[in-house]
Amino acid sequence: MRKTEVRLRDLREDDRERLLAWRNSAEVAAYMYSDHKIGPDEHDHWFDVVRHDTRRRYWIIEANGEPVGLANLADIDMIHRRCAWAYYLASPSVRGLGVGSFVEFAVIEHVFSELTLNKLWCEVLVSNESVWRLHELYGFQREALLREHVMKNGHEVDVVGLGLLASDWAQRREAMAQRLRDKGLDIPSAPSRAA
Repeated sequence: MRKTEVRLRDLREDDRERLLAWRNSAEVAAYMYSDHKIGPDEHDHWFDVVRHDTRRRYWIIEANGEPVGLANLADIDMIHRRCAWAYYLASPSVRGLGVGSFVEFAVIEHVFSELTLNKLWCEVLVSNESVWRLHELYGFQREALLREHVMKNGHEVDVVGLGLLASDWAQRREAMAQRLRDKGLDIPSAPSRAA
C-alpha cells in the first residue's frame, strides 16, 4: 500500500477558484454554518481579507502533492492565549487514510508549540459525529451543547463546543503520535509560520 504523504501549506492565489468550488460542494457545505451558495464576489472578498488578517490563519491540506482540503485558525488571541480552529477534507478519496488525524496533530502542535497558546476550541455540528469524535480522541473536552444554534436546510440544529488545553495535549500527544505512526504517517511538525 502506498504511503500517504500529508502536508499543510499556505494559501496561494491559484487556490482561489478551488476553494470556491470546494466550499460550494455538497460534501463540504453540509457541515458549514451557512447554507447559501457562495458567489464569486463574496468569495473574493473573503479570500482577499483572510490572507492578510493576523487573527486568522489558513492552510491548504495536501495529500501526495494534491490539494484535498482546508484547515484554519480563527480568533487568534495572544492576550487570552486562545484561538478557534476548523478544517474540512473536500476530496472523498482521502477519507479514511489518516489525513484528518495528521491535520489535527499538526494544527494542535502549531497552536501549543509555535504560538504557545493555552487553549484551542472549535464548534462542530452535532450531526458531524466523525469529526467531533476525532477531536475527543485527541483530548478535546466537550464544553457546550449549543442547542438549536444554527439553521441548516430550514431546521435548527445543535452544535457541540469542544476545547483543548495545552495541559490536555501534553497528556495525549504521545498516544496520538503513535496513532499516526500506526497509520503509516510521519509525525507532522507544526505548519510554517510564513504568511
